[in-house]
Amino acid sequence: MRTVNIHEAKTYLSRLVEQAARGEPFVIAKAGKPLVKVMPLESPIGGQIRRLGFLAGRIAVPEDFDRMGDGEIDRLFGGGA
Repeated sequence: MRTVNIHEAKTYLSRLVEQAARGEPFVIAKAGKPLVKVMPLESPIGGQIRRLGFLAGRIAVPEDFDRMGDGEIDRLFGGGA
């Protein structure tokens, strides 16, 4: 794995980041001592991306869902609406 000093990393940061994003990670060192490793982030692909509706067909929402608990709400809050 390539090691670059801080000065070189500052000078060529854009180029180094592009290389890392393509799968060529590198280490930034200060006075020869490794400090950090720069590598690409793992992005979700295809089936790993969560989508709305992922439970379609697996659950059922009752027809009276928006009225469930009306009696209890009226009792607690006076039923004024």
